[in-house]
Amino acid sequence: MRLIVLFDLPVTTKKERYFAAKFRRFLINDGYDMVQFSVYARMIYGADSTETHHKRLTDNLPPAGSVRSMVVTEKQFAGIKILVGAPTIQEKTVKHEQLLLF
Repeated sequence: MRLIVLFDLPVTTKKERYFAAKFRRFLINDGYDMVQFSVYARMIYGADSTETHHKRLTDNLPPAGSVRSMVVTEKQFAGIKILVGAPTIQEKTVKHEQLLLF
């Protein structure tokens, strides 16, 4: 499964930019890969893992802005159609067929 985080954070003041950068650094250090600007995803393994990562996510939320999360299966994530642009390195490296073997 994948946990997808979508966010829109204010960056007009220096303090807001600080919190936006801190949140982005948290996502990267916690194993999320950038799918596109303000959309990050990471692989999770089961309901227990989902709860753990949601807790870590809520513990590191910025004070302002909009942050959303959703969980999708690997098959649903693999069904994403790229209309413009190219797949990310992560999308090229890990195929959903490989994950189904485990």
